[in-house]
Amino acid sequence: MATTTRRPTEPLREEHRGLLPHIETLLTAADGVDALPAETVRRAVDEAYEFLAAHLIPHAEAEDRALYPVVERVMGAPGVTATMSRDHVEVERLTAELARARERLAAQAPDAGQASSLRRVLYGLYALVKVHFAKEEELYLPLLDERLSPEEARAMFEAMERAAGEAKARRRG
Repeated sequence: MATTTRRPTEPLREEHRGLLPHIETLLTAADGVDALPAETVRRAVDEAYEFLAAHLIPHAEAEDRALYPVVERVMGAPGVTATMSRDHVEVERLTAELARARERLAAQAPDAGQASSLRRVLYGLYALVKVHFAKEEELYLPLLDERLSPEEARAMFEAMERAAGEAKARRRG
């Protein structure tokens, strides 16, 4: 009987799989800006914003605090994850832009310029997050699978959970 070994980074891969359907809704929302009724667009933007603010940004903060330092250590390359952290800064910036668009949408349907801006933000978030996840999955996670012991991986994920919980608490408070 063959045994299957669970990869040390499987918890993060599972979390990414859980986040991906929400990321796809960014694309759906962007595609629908001109095609859907204003109320449907408002709902889609509300859902996108809530996902980003309550789930994705805390996830990113946890990566910055607990995942990336481990990647840098196992690679022996301090600063190697700086570009990934920069992606997180851009996600936060675009999410703030989405929040402003959301406020305008609450008052009225978007005009052509606002619709174009809203599409740009949603498409930008979608592309940025999809590529960011792909870089983690294809580059960092195989490296961690190869070099981390199950105990080290467990400690890293516990630290990520704590960091995400703290980030969520800060955002609520």
